[in-house]
Amino acid sequence: MRPSTALRQKNRIQHLRRSARRTTSQWRRTLTYWLGAVLVGVVAVGFAGTADWAARARGRLLHWDPYVMLVVVPAGLAFSTWVTRRFFSGAQGSGIPQTIATLHIENFSIVNRVLSLRIAFAKIVLTCFGLMVGASIGREGPTVQVGAAIMHGFSRLLGTASVSARRGAILAGGAAGVSAAFNTPLAGIVFAIEELSHSFEQKTSGTMLTGVVLSGVTAIALVGNYSYFGHTDVDVPLGTAWIAVLTCGIVGGIAGGSFSALLIRFSKGVPGRIGALIKARPVAFAALCGFVLALLGLVSHGATYGTGYMQARAIIDGSEHYPASFFVLKFIATVVSYCSGIPGGLFAPSLSVGAGIGGWIEQYLPHTTPGAVVLLGTVAYFSAVVQAPLTATVIVMEMCDNQQVTLALMATSFLAFGVSRMICKHALYGALADRFMEAAHSATPAPIYTRSSAAPAVETLAEQVEKKD
Repeated sequence: MRPSTALRQKNRIQHLRRSARRTTSQWRRTLTYWLGAVLVGVVAVGFAGTADWAARARGRLLHWDPYVMLVVVPAGLAFSTWVTRRFFSGAQGSGIPQTIATLHIENFSIVNRVLSLRIAFAKIVLTCFGLMVGASIGREGPTVQVGAAIMHGFSRLLGTASVSARRGAILAGGAAGVSAAFNTPLAGIVFAIEELSHSFEQKTSGTMLTGVVLSGVTAIALVGNYSYFGHTDVDVPLGTAWIAVLTCGIVGGIAGGSFSALLIRFSKGVPGRIGALIKARPVAFAALCGFVLALLGLVSHGATYGTGYMQARAIIDGSEHYPASFFVLKFIATVVSYCSGIPGGLFAPSLSVGAGIGGWIEQYLPHTTPGAVVLLGTVAYFSAVVQAPLTATVIVMEMCDNQQVTLALMATSFLAFGVSRMICKHALYGALADRFMEAAHSATPAPIYTRSSAAPAVETLAEQVEKKD
């Protein structure tokens, strides 16, 4: 054999060995991410079951004596705020703004803290505790942060050095969280593109799509293939029925835009002596918020407590009819719950408020199917709050298992989005994420965030980073 031939064979063998090692490494990485996506589905189902148990425990308290909530809610919110600020900084609020921010923050020491498994565990426990004591919060937003934390944890376990790959894992985890929480895989994909990343990169799309599918399949395997709001067989034919599209789009847009504007304004801090008092006594302020929630619960006969899922489903299927005061009181209860600073999401309460708006409007529109008007009100308010019209359309469409109203849902969603933009120029989650990122991008080693009553998670997190570094 000639030397040149032997050399070529040697090089070919070395190339095959390197390819084999690379293929093995890629498969190990892929299987690890698949395992992470399955775990997201398992945790999301467990989270949902625990949240349902918490709601039942609250129901037993209300059945025993509704007035006991005048003590339970203030004490519960004060305790949750104290525990969160003292031991689990980073667990406050929805979790979606934090997830969005981690996709853009360059300092991964901050990302590792925000998306730590410790914070994810606290997010689950404290959200369920908040639901048990009567806060108007949801579990879906926290599930996004928990899913992102799980996938980020697997990314760290693999020793991933690529920034784009680590962010791809976070994006996949957040999308998988939405998919498993609502049993809406398509909505998980759209949410990741429209709200979390605002883009669709080829490098991360495969990981995200696979994560969404696996987490969704896991949830279905554990609890069955269900629809969040059951099946609704309604339609909105072209013609006079589309008056409901205009009405719901405008009313829902005004209400949702006002809600977002209020929360963004509060996140910037309350001026004057009241703001100084809130900043100095956050636990006492949380107790005051709890007392307000208890009063709202007494006035509404308990309808404003918790996620509002049961009320929304009853309004959609027509089994219950609530007065206009329901969505007004639920709106206030959700604002108060957020302002208290406890962990908890906005998705489910927003769907409940939207269903209440639709249920109120439908009585004035006899020429449109009542159930269809309720769905339009739901998508309008939800779209106006999150300012993500495609996500809102797909979520509501999948949750009610009805494709007949897709066109009307989309038209209402985009109209509500436009109205909301006139009231609130910035999307709620994006605005809150921007404040988080401003904190992360400020001077180092100087404090990366100035003290603000609205963002204790960030300010405490900054102090922890400084001590660590």
